[in-house]
Amino acid sequence: MSTDHQRYSTENQSDAIHAYAAAHGMRIIRTYRDDGKSGLDIGGREALKQLLEDVRSGRAEFKAILVYDVSRWGRFQNADESAAYEYECSKAGIKVIYCAEPFENDGSPLSTIYKSIKRSMAGEYSRELSAKVFAGQCRLVRLGFHQGGLAGFGLRRALLDEQRNLKGELSRGEHKSIQTDRVVLVPGPAWEVALVERIYREFVLQGSTERHIADRLNEEGKSTDLDRPWSRATVHQVLTNEKYIGNNVYNRTSSKLKQAAVRNPPERWVRCDGAFEGIISLDLFTQARQIIASRSQRLSDAQMLELLIDLWRRAGTLSGLVIDESEDMPSSTSYQSRFGGLLRAYALVGYTPDRDYRYLEVNRALRAWRPDIVGQVMQAIQAVGAHVEQDAGNDLLHVNGEWTASIILAKCEVSAGGRLRWSLRFDTSLAPDITCAVRMGVSNAQPMDHYLIPRLDMGAWPQRLGEENGGVIDGYRFDTFQSLAELAARTPLEKVA
Repeated sequence: MSTDHQRYSTENQSDAIHAYAAAHGMRIIRTYRDDGKSGLDIGGREALKQLLEDVRSGRAEFKAILVYDVSRWGRFQNADESAAYEYECSKAGIKVIYCAEPFENDGSPLSTIYKSIKRSMAGEYSRELSAKVFAGQCRLVRLGFHQGGLAGFGLRRALLDEQRNLKGELSRGEHKSIQTDRVVLVPGPAWEVALVERIYREFVLQGSTERHIADRLNEEGKSTDLDRPWSRATVHQVLTNEKYIGNNVYNRTSSKLKQAAVRNPPERWVRCDGAFEGIISLDLFTQARQIIASRSQRLSDAQMLELLIDLWRRAGTLSGLVIDESEDMPSSTSYQSRFGGLLRAYALVGYTPDRDYRYLEVNRALRAWRPDIVGQVMQAIQAVGAHVEQDAGNDLLHVNGEWTASIILAKCEVSAGGRLRWSLRFDTSLAPDITCAVRMGVSNAQPMDHYLIPRLDMGAWPQRLGEENGGVIDGYRFDTFQSLAELAARTPLEKVA
């Protein structure tokens, strides 16, 4: 189970497992239990990791493993992961039994198909839940409510009831306990508000740098909202965050389903201007932003790269934090906007990060490709005389006012063995009648082909495709968008007659 609200979940599973064991003459000698852990990955699943280690090492003194149902291995986004863990147990001669499933786990074709579907459904449940939660969070942000994260220095989180009546402030670590309650930001203690105003005045009116301001605050014994010393980066954050003028901005970064966090472009941000009382005037905030922006506007590309090289030599490494902590340097966001991303700037100076961030560049390229591919689909549909409209909010295509289509792009990945793979992420929250899953070529520079997947088939559809996927799956594959367009074509009544 993953949350305290599901505290009875493991007890219910345990009861069902013990009942199964008693009915089949089995004795339970060990229990592996992960309370309060997400099933999206195995990272925090210490009990599951211990089970697998006992199996691999040969120390397991049991002959069978009783599991409540297929999804209890985890709701992995790659369904093959849970299958691999079950295979390890079976290979070691330990039988895996699903107590609450309506099939016998005997290796028959029926049980194999059923498990594959259940594994895909387990991952799909997490994706669908994530999409619904995100949509709900975006709606609340647009209504002016705060969604997660610390309030920040000079601000506090306040709790409102269903009628927007103030119930009180939330201390650090406290959360709302009633579902209909909402959280907004309000000005904090007067001395913190005064300190934020001072930071802006010293920066805008006196020409002080973030580093000098931080040094003075530390000399005076002032701490941040996290009781830490001030740094250039924390002062810079105060000077650039729109919440200090009362704007509610969300989805600047995202890390859904425990994926690596990525910075989203401004057009994907969700915002509500004037959501709550600001503590800095719009004029003062605008002046601060202009000063920060002018740092990079005065520099040529070559000068910015030379500063980056010099920083690399001094620090021995490069990152957004290292850049923001360096005095007399443009901010990391300036490098992103000027060169199309930090990775691009790193490449221009010959720096290679310890981690492989090329996937960010590929994802950026796919986002650039998407409007063109959607346009091609719409042109194909219009060419057969059909009517198609694109929903501005989510890109869903409405065809003839009768059915909907969603376009998703599948990035091409090369496995260690040299095989090509494509992972699919369906827009389940949109509930399209047809999903057009476009497979990109090996360089991810152009589309290769696509699959037309009806909504009824999405639940059992594999989340990962290979070059060849069998007759059933590849029967949905097409090279042009003409087949999709023909679904929208109309036949004149005189021809039917």
